[in-house]
Amino acid sequence: MADNNDQMKMTKAEIIEHIYEKSGISRKDIHGVIDSFFEEVKDALSDDRVVELRGFGTFEIRTRKGREKARNPKTGEIVPVKTHGVTVFRPGKELKKMAWNLRQ
Repeated sequence: MADNNDQMKMTKAEIIEHIYEKSGISRKDIHGVIDSFFEEVKDALSDDRVVELRGFGTFEIRTRKGREKARNPKTGEIVPVKTHGVTVFRPGKELKKMAWNLRQ
């Protein structure tokens, strides 16, 4: 049985198709621009830069402290975890406002 969340997902291919329908730009060109955008975001984050997209949100890398006693959720085994980076997304004001009433 398919998870309800699977029905709610939008894939990169669907985004490309929607942009194609609205713009008439070739799917290949749209795909290239989207892939280039993702690469720029990843490159900036790997250089420890914050990526701010006004009206949408901000991506950044934060440090998560390590712990001597963390628990593997699958096995319950206690394992040490080193300090590591995690990618964080903070939605912008417009995105927060748009999402506020979606789940009421």
